[in-house]
Amino acid sequence: MSEALARRIERRTRQRAANRGAILDAARRVAAREGTGELSLRAVAAEAGYAPASVYEYFRNRAELVLALGAEDLGSLARSLREAGQGAGGPGIGAAAKIVLDAVRVSRALPAAAATLEGAEAPAEAERLFNGRLIAALTAFAEAVGRAPAKSRDDQLDVVLAAAAVTGLAALARAGRLKTFGLEEDALIERLERRFAAPLP
Repeated sequence: MSEALARRIERRTRQRAANRGAILDAARRVAAREGTGELSLRAVAAEAGYAPASVYEYFRNRAELVLALGAEDLGSLARSLREAGQGAGGPGIGAAAKIVLDAVRVSRALPAAAATLEGAEAPAEAERLFNGRLIAALTAFAEAVGRAPAKSRDDQLDVVLAAAAVTGLAALARAGRLKTFGLEEDALIERLERRFAAPLP
């Protein structure tokens, strides 16, 4: 391959990545303004200043776009957990749970991505990307709580159960149900921390 051709391919690759990023940024603005339920490729194209057909070059349908947004949020969550876990043994489940709670509380894409996965319209590649980022986030969570590498299937199950509990707690907090039930987030995290630290029977 000639050097000129290699530079052209590299330039095109960078431009495609920049365009994809601009589309995702526009999608976040539309979702923030109108809600994720109102997210459409046409609205995103208008927000980004692209022709609708151009957006379809990057995302085949709404499901693929929503999963890409969710995958980005999971990637950010994994980075936050890893940054917090730079010390010896990680920050522990309480601190890791608060990081997850904050991320899930502000993400509009993660609940939409979960709903999208229930349908069958998402392209397989988009699901694989989302699942890969989910695995990365679970791995970062396991590292942050001192359960990585997993030594057994029970360790894996504990991490998934703890992450599911924190995610469910975030969903309840986001919906205002914790206050309705008279429950405090910190008290629930402390309880989770005690349960998670307990040895398996």
